[in-house]
Amino acid sequence: MKKKLTLLIVLLININYFCFAQPPQSSKKADSLQVEYITKELELTSDESDKLWPIYNNYKNEIKSIKKEDQSDQLVLEEKFLNIRKKYKDDFKAVLGTDERVNKLFVAEKNFTEMLRKELIKRNINREGT
Repeated sequence: MKKKLTLLIVLLININYFCFAQPPQSSKKADSLQVEYITKELELTSDESDKLWPIYNNYKNEIKSIKKEDQSDQLVLEEKFLNIRKKYKDDFKAVLGTDERVNKLFVAEKNFTEMLRKELIKRNINREGT
């Protein structure tokens, strides 16, 4: 009886995880919105866009791999992010032309992430309020 009760509790606790998991396509939607946002912010031409996004996707994949690592030392993590940005700066500059536009890319990326974060918080508040 005790084993059945424990199993039932474990199942009930974990059902919450499965019910509220985000579908994988939400990440793809966020990525496409980010592409649209950055393209608009940088006023990319179609030629620039064709050249930039493959480089940006490689950059983003490296950032994601760092995020999967041990995050106990925040300073080391931030240093790794900075090194990746430095590594890709010249590649971005080759496409965008100036340091100013490269910096604008990094600012647009940060602004988009902040907008996305605020939207998720707003949606969670609305979900909890109803």
